[in-house]
Amino acid sequence: MKSFRHWTPRYIVNRLAEMRYRSKNPGLPWLTEQANSILDTYLKPTDRGLEFGSGRSTAWLAERVEHVTSVEHNEEWFGIVEKMFDERKIGNVDYQFCPKVGGAEDPSESKYVTILDKFEPGSLDFVLVDGIYRDHCASRALDKIRPGGMLILDNAERYIPRASYSPDSMLRRGEPLGQLWEKVQTEFKDWRLIWTNSGVTDTAFYFKPCTAQVG
Repeated sequence: MKSFRHWTPRYIVNRLAEMRYRSKNPGLPWLTEQANSILDTYLKPTDRGLEFGSGRSTAWLAERVEHVTSVEHNEEWFGIVEKMFDERKIGNVDYQFCPKVGGAEDPSESKYVTILDKFEPGSLDFVLVDGIYRDHCASRALDKIRPGGMLILDNAERYIPRASYSPDSMLRRGEPLGQLWEKVQTEFKDWRLIWTNSGVTDTAFYFKPCTAQVG
C-alpha cells in the first residue's frame, strides 16, 4: 500500500508550486526550476552533450547547443519523441534507442551504457543522467566530460545521501549507498557541486575540476 506520510503542509505547498511552474513552462526540461535557470545561463552554442532519458529536455537542449546525443530505453516513448523531432525539424540530435536488458544481464555491458564508449575522454561538455542505470551511466561518464564540464544528475536525492526535503531522499528512506555510487562519490570529491531542490525532487550539478595551468 502506498504511503502518503510525506504529504506534509510543506510538501503540499512545494508540490503546488512545482505544478504551477510546469504548467506555465511546458517546454522546459523536467528538472528543478533552479536547475533550468543554471542550464540556461551555462550552456553555449558550441557545446556537445549526452543525455540519458529523452523528452522535451532533448528539444530544449538541442535549441541551445551544437549537438546532443540522447539515449532512450522505452520504445513507445522513443517513437513519440522521434516524431516530435521531425515535426520541429530538429536535426542536431543523434537519437538512440537502447532497450533495457533483462534477467541476469549486466547493465554495464548494455547498449544503453556502453554508448559512452563511442566518445573520447574529455570530449563532452555535459552529461545529463535522467534515465535507467543511473549509477552505471554516471560512473562511466566521468572521464568523458571535459575539465570544466558538468554531470547533471536528476532525482539526485534518490542516489546521493544529502539533507533534502524531497520525500524520496535516500536519507529519509534510510537506504545504504550502493557500491557503484560509493565509487562515483569518491570520484566527485574534488568536483564542484551545486545542489538544487524544489521540495519535491532534487537536481545536482557536478563540475569537473579544470587542470592546473603551468607557466
